[in-house]
Amino acid sequence: MIPAETDSISFRRLLLPVLAMAAIVLLSNVLVQYPITDWLTWGAFSYPITYFVTDVCNRWAGPRLARRVAWAGFVTGAIASVSVALGQDDPAFGLRIAGASGTAFIVSQLLDVAIFNRLRRQSWWKAPLWGSAIASTVDTAIFFSLAFAGTGFDWKLLAAGDLGVKLLMAAALLVPFRALVRRLAPTG
Repeated sequence: MIPAETDSISFRRLLLPVLAMAAIVLLSNVLVQYPITDWLTWGAFSYPITYFVTDVCNRWAGPRLARRVAWAGFVTGAIASVSVALGQDDPAFGLRIAGASGTAFIVSQLLDVAIFNRLRRQSWWKAPLWGSAIASTVDTAIFFSLAFAGTGFDWKLLAAGDLGVKLLMAAALLVPFRALVRRLAPTG
């Protein structure tokens, strides 16, 4: 079932998804600073949950709400990233990271919404899996190329590890997606 799009989206309907998105974006901004190995940070595990939030919103209330939630996450991430960047020893590099992060986030989130919406009438798992997988790939490509290309930092292994975890998380999050969507399904 595709939810009806309305001209106005109530504050009540937006509040929980926006708070969830903001919390995950902030958590990911912190966790990305903690490496697990030379090729992986803790942020790779939390960041894919942003696609989960967007996908649940898309299934529950349609692409318009999902896009608004994505933009709320973008604003939260931008404020956090710029604040951190300005407090670093090299604020120019920090701002480069913030710009790469923000660009990758909003492009990939809006892509996820579009792919999900296009696949929403197919098997329940196709829209969230393909939307998240493709968006994660685009996010990784945009972020790492904008953040590190030409810096001399060997980022390719870190990008591969990051993408690998994002893809595994996209598959793992199908279980809670299915359970939550069933709970949120309209009755009657």
